[in-house]
Amino acid sequence: MTAHIVILVQNLPVPLDRRVWLESRALVEAGYRVSVICPKGPGDPAFETREGVELHKYDPRPSARSVIGFAREYSTAMLRTALILRRLARKGPIDAIQGCNPPDLFFLFGLVLRASGTRFVYDQHDLCPEVYASRFQPPRRIFQRLLRRLEAASYRTADHVIVCNESFRRIAAARGGRAGNDVTVVRSGPPLAELRRGTPELGLLRGRQFLCAYLGIMGPQDGVALLLDAAYRLINVGGRRDIQFAFLGFGDCLSDLRRRCTELGLDDFVTFTGMANDALIIRYLSTAHLGLCPDPRNPMNDLSTTNKILEY
Repeated sequence: MTAHIVILVQNLPVPLDRRVWLESRALVEAGYRVSVICPKGPGDPAFETREGVELHKYDPRPSARSVIGFAREYSTAMLRTALILRRLARKGPIDAIQGCNPPDLFFLFGLVLRASGTRFVYDQHDLCPEVYASRFQPPRRIFQRLLRRLEAASYRTADHVIVCNESFRRIAAARGGRAGNDVTVVRSGPPLAELRRGTPELGLLRGRQFLCAYLGIMGPQDGVALLLDAAYRLINVGGRRDIQFAFLGFGDCLSDLRRRCTELGLDDFVTFTGMANDALIIRYLSTAHLGLCPDPRNPMNDLSTTNKILEY
């Protein structure tokens, strides 16, 4: 019987979450049955199969901006994930659960299903205590302690830990007591067979000579507002009228960024594409002269490897 792996994701739909999508396809190619439980994206069906990966999706709450809002968002996600997971477990054995944080809550499902022989793999995408400290200033100690305890419980419950770089591996050893063969670094990057340079599209320049592109999530810790300030200085202080900016992606700050762009009088110089699929990414990155990375120095960014750098 083919081993069944269920991957749990909360913060992005799949295949938009490129790391999870690459992991899922690699597991299918290795001969596993793979089910992914994740939130719906715009227009997504509740169930579909893509390239052999079964995608089970639920309706998420709107993205939160406060601690209370995050608690509500995660509670809804956990409940709806649990209902789908229970349905899958009733249909047949689940050999392994791969919980992709944030949040550091999926270990609870690992504990519940351990009695039936299901293994739990902790796929640590983010360092939740550092993300909290980067998003909320000043961070409150009570929440940092809670996040550290949930992270520790995830490490402790896991049969194996997956991390995305050596910085995370060192933290898994120092904070989680997981080292050596307990931890595997699984790096993610652009699929070279699919993301290849195409023909530049001059229309994306909107009559200007240069295109500067940002690709990625637009959250408080990503520093995209800094790009608007830089664009304003280049155009209105430096007198540069030959540069077009393109921001590809979405996130908690997208509406604020659009509003700020209008306030700065930059609407004619900045294109916001919203959620970007591979075809749109290829068009813009094949045309762009410069890839932008405004990551501010903060506890999370100092330890992270971002997909956009490799895609540029």
